[in-house]
Amino acid sequence: MALDFGSLESIPRDHMAKKFERHRQAWTVAEIEKLRFMARKGMSLKAIATALTRSEESVKKQAKIEKLKITKAR
Repeated sequence: MALDFGSLESIPRDHMAKKFERHRQAWTVAEIEKLRFMARKGMSLKAIATALTRSEESVKKQAKIEKLKITKAR
């Protein structure tokens, strides 16, 4: 049974998995400063990721590199 991938083109983009526009982009100094500020304020991982337009995994990884603690959502 052969699969027909030509039909994927008819699916609207918003129905497919969201693609990160900033995939693998380096962190800027300004973004790291914002990350530090938000972590000190006790913001959640999800809130920080949304504010920085980064994935939660990316924020978690950068926070670990910067030796920051991100509070857990309650």
